[in-house]
Amino acid sequence: MDLRKLQRLVVDALEDVKGQDIRVFDTRPVTDLFDRVVLVSGTSNRQTRALAAHVRDQVKQAGGEVISVEGEDTGEWVLVDLGDIVVHVMQPAIRAYYNLEEIWGGKPVRVKLGATRRAPAA
Repeated sequence: MDLRKLQRLVVDALEDVKGQDIRVFDTRPVTDLFDRVVLVSGTSNRQTRALAAHVRDQVKQAGGEVISVEGEDTGEWVLVDLGDIVVHVMQPAIRAYYNLEEIWGGKPVRVKLGATRRAPAA
């Protein structure tokens, strides 16, 4: 699946389940393992699991490949590996503690959120 199409699919799926503070980063200058990192916050264990499950389901439904999903048992930090994109679904306290924006935030990708909002640059 095309990277831009997959990225749009992921962001739309996260918005469907009311993911908060969605950020997308271009990781190509940093690693060859994947092209994008998506960070999103969920307000509870239930929501983080629901966000990850919805991303997984939407990607599979669109014919994409889900390599793995990790962390669903606790729901504090759920990682969805889509090959070219890695999605980190985190509760706010975990996200603040690990501060992945500092690691991956060198090249934020501007994506349209909803009909009128834009993802803020890091």
